[in-house]
Amino acid sequence: MKHRAALHSPGTIARGTAALLLATCASSHAFVIGVSEGVSYNVSDAQVTARFEPIAEVLSKALKQPVTIKILNSYNGARDALKQQQVDFAFVHPSHVALGAIKGGQYSAFAWTTGYTDYKVSFLCKEQQPISDWKSVAGKQLVMPDADSITAVITRAMLREQGLQGTAVKVTNTRFQEAVPFYVQNGFAAYGATAASGVIKTWKDGGGKVCAESRAVPIKQWLASRKLDAATVNAARDALLSLAQTDAGKRALAASTYVGFVTPSSDVESSLMSWLGI
Repeated sequence: MKHRAALHSPGTIARGTAALLLATCASSHAFVIGVSEGVSYNVSDAQVTARFEPIAEVLSKALKQPVTIKILNSYNGARDALKQQQVDFAFVHPSHVALGAIKGGQYSAFAWTTGYTDYKVSFLCKEQQPISDWKSVAGKQLVMPDADSITAVITRAMLREQGLQGTAVKVTNTRFQEAVPFYVQNGFAAYGATAASGVIKTWKDGGGKVCAESRAVPIKQWLASRKLDAATVNAARDALLSLAQTDAGKRALAASTYVGFVTPSSDVESSLMSWLGI
């Protein structure tokens, strides 16, 4: 009897409870979202984190596990993190980085961002007519954002499509898209490549022209590591796609500045890998 009583003593029960809690905590896995919001816009890491924290909270409830955010503030940093599968999920602005991880087999896309599925590069110019003979562009000056930005990658694909490769066009890179019109307006470049809708609108409102436009490219993809099981990915996808249907989801979207997310197309991704040279 004494032996049996000892097994059920308060101290024994407390130790058993502590062991159970320790085992539960040890089995708990905190998912990590890697966020890359591009390099051609002047936005701080703190601003990006604040925008994504509410979405992380929604995903945490859906996955029943903690969800943390890791800012990937350089393209090479994002590439390394994805190649090594350092993050479970990733919100990746530059399509070429996202598509590279998909082609490499480390990740798959499970959502695209509404309103960013038809991202197009426009050529700002002073010409009155669209470019009809692309041979006339050879030897002229073209300004575009960071050489590793999705805008620059699309621009190079446009030029290749027209038979203009290598040094056929004189290229100048500027850090931010907002600076592109300055070069064209002041005669430092004949053409300015940008996909920023605000920049394009301001240019047109001021009498500027757009003489070429690229094919549509989806940007800002959500990726899931192929290490994750299907149930986890499906739960994350369902939570993202239904954000606009709940109050918490609406608050998360408002903080993120996005209006929602949609199902991706693997066929479009395959076509873009070829066109973009990935």
